[in-house]
Amino acid sequence: MNFRIVLIIAFFFIGLGVNAQVKPQKTALSKTTTAKPHRVVYDVTNADTAVQASLVRQLNNLKRGWPDAQVEVVVHGKGLDLVLGQKSYKAAAIKDLQKKGVVFAACENTMRFRKVTIADLLPGVITVPMGVGEIIMKQEQGWSYIKY
Repeated sequence: MNFRIVLIIAFFFIGLGVNAQVKPQKTALSKTTTAKPHRVVYDVTNADTAVQASLVRQLNNLKRGWPDAQVEVVVHGKGLDLVLGQKSYKAAAIKDLQKKGVVFAACENTMRFRKVTIADLLPGVITVPMGVGEIIMKQEQGWSYIKY
């Protein structure tokens, strides 16, 4: 009887060894992955400078990991301060991110409400008729959504 138990246990462990030999799969961050390029839209409504500094770090990390990713940052509401020449304390970082292909888009509705003109924006910032509408269209096109 003890021999049968030993034999059953031996077959059990042999079976585990066979099943454990699974081919490693590529991760989402693998550079050899041939998936279509990532597209990410950020929804920024926060004027808090600590939150905006976190956003800049996250954008740099994203572009470092996925340099070919399409990234658009839509600013509206209080988030407009991020791209205002007189208020943005991240102007240099935004310029560097733009060089890496990150698009910053300001909501024209917010601009009208706050009496901001295109001349008040940092260089290279585009405008969109409505921030929420831009985000919705990006999501309908399959872009990933990040709220900031």
